[in-house]
Amino acid sequence: MCGIVGYIGSREPKNILLDGLKNLEYRGYDSAGIALKNNNQVQVIRGLGRISCLEEKINNMDVIKANMGIAHTRWATHGEPNEANAHPHTSGMVTLVHNGIIENFSEIKEKLIKTGVVFKSDTDSEVLAALINYYYDNDPVLAIEKAIKDVKGSYALGIIFADQDKLFAVRKDLPLIIGYGEKEFFIASDISAIIKYTNKYSLLDENEIAVLDFDGIVVTKAGKKIEKEILVTDLKAEDREKNGYEHYMLKEIMEEPIVLEKTLKPFIDDFFKIPDLSDYEEIHIVACGSAMYAGMVGKTLLEENSNIRVMCEVASEYRYKKVLYDRKTIVIVISQSGETADTIAAMRKAKENGVETLAIVNVKGSTIARESDKQIYIEAGPEIAVATTKAYILQVAVMALLACRVANESKIVDELKKLPRLLREVIDRRDIYLKIAKDIYKRDDIFFIGRKIDYAISLEGSLKLKEISYIHSEAYQAGELKHGTISLIDKGTPVFAIITDEDIMDKTISNVCEVKARGAKVIVVSNVENDVGDYLILVPKVSSFLQSILVVPCLQLIAYEVAKLKGCDIDKPKNLAKSVTVE
Repeated sequence: MCGIVGYIGSREPKNILLDGLKNLEYRGYDSAGIALKNNNQVQVIRGLGRISCLEEKINNMDVIKANMGIAHTRWATHGEPNEANAHPHTSGMVTLVHNGIIENFSEIKEKLIKTGVVFKSDTDSEVLAALINYYYDNDPVLAIEKAIKDVKGSYALGIIFADQDKLFAVRKDLPLIIGYGEKEFFIASDISAIIKYTNKYSLLDENEIAVLDFDGIVVTKAGKKIEKEILVTDLKAEDREKNGYEHYMLKEIMEEPIVLEKTLKPFIDDFFKIPDLSDYEEIHIVACGSAMYAGMVGKTLLEENSNIRVMCEVASEYRYKKVLYDRKTIVIVISQSGETADTIAAMRKAKENGVETLAIVNVKGSTIARESDKQIYIEAGPEIAVATTKAYILQVAVMALLACRVANESKIVDELKKLPRLLREVIDRRDIYLKIAKDIYKRDDIFFIGRKIDYAISLEGSLKLKEISYIHSEAYQAGELKHGTISLIDKGTPVFAIITDEDIMDKTISNVCEVKARGAKVIVVSNVENDVGDYLILVPKVSSFLQSILVVPCLQLIAYEVAKLKGCDIDKPKNLAKSVTVE
């Protein structure tokens, strides 16, 4: 979840590195640092907090005139966020930045201490720097190869040796790319870090070592030279701008109708491009966070429109549990980044058991996109805010399409054409969302209730609220309230009730009456007129396959307005990062 950027070339690297870090800050913002190198001199500058703090520190000090450098923005794993634990880390001749976790770092650290190494931080990353330095004897590639053989875990590394005018990179399990400019070259954990300078890049594969110098890039693995395919991204630097919006999250919500239309278009043009899952006897949907809640919507739709057994499981549990693949099974993995560590591990588990995998993913060329058997790409474009909005909507849309295909509901195409316009109508009603937010933002506890697919929607609504506003929020199956949870309802407690499933609408309304009787302030989100709540958010009524797509944006915008009223850092909530590449 940390971010790496590196540069070698004729330009002053300081500003290039800082620009890259700013574009990677969504990956972590506990601390940041850069290392600059010229001849045999390496200068390391680190700071606690945001990139702006590091930039201010650098601008107020003398820095060496450099021709290469590496930089890092951190989401803490080993060691608390402080300057000592910030990257880059130096040991002897080696300075490096590291994404990932070295699982056996304690064992390696003990061995190195016995050789006289003194550690200055609590991180596994400094241990890795010391290990590479231990093996270093004027051959950087050999030292790196020996070190990575000793470690267990995941890593993406940018490495500088004090006596080498070259930049080195290597990865395992975590993303790292190399970028090609005009007589200048880059490394980065995300193309967005370097898009201002180049749109040409290559993907490093497992344990390939990239050597960047002023003349070019050489990639080797086990001593053999690897010819890398040079890719060209269609991402543009302006795609990462706020375009006048106060926050990226608001911009990305407002983009939902546009990206929805773009994602749906191929399937509107040809309904039968949607993969047909009807031949499978069992479907496993595996994901994390909001992607898992999108999967829960899909599970409900698939179960109700087929005779296929469907299981939806959080990836961090699925990867470790005993799973019986005793039927013809497909595993659907959902990930915006395509680099979610637990989801990758779950996908690999399925593949090791000979089970087919289908990925719903936003980033082409990501690990999940490359390793899955089949892919459906959502067209979300860059999603900068840590809390997902538009990517979630598109994940739900794809799950709905899969259910439509199983049910052979080709007539849904007419409704798909109208959906972006209806979504725009929902998003444009910001007046009522702000009114509700003003009424609830000072509360300490907020609840969401629903049944069946409405419960899956409630989970995402609750998550969105808690992750950006820090208000304690829970989602419950509406029928379970009376089995204990209703004891938490006090006078004025906000309760969001999602009511879109007509088959059980009366049951949910009775649960609303139960919390109302105990003083709750009820906000109903429904596709049917009713007066059961204190507020009613009425959304357009569409096919049950598509209804969720019009409900969740209401909850996203209420969460946004609540967080804004509370003065929270909406795009970068505390303790969270965008791409969860560690367990």
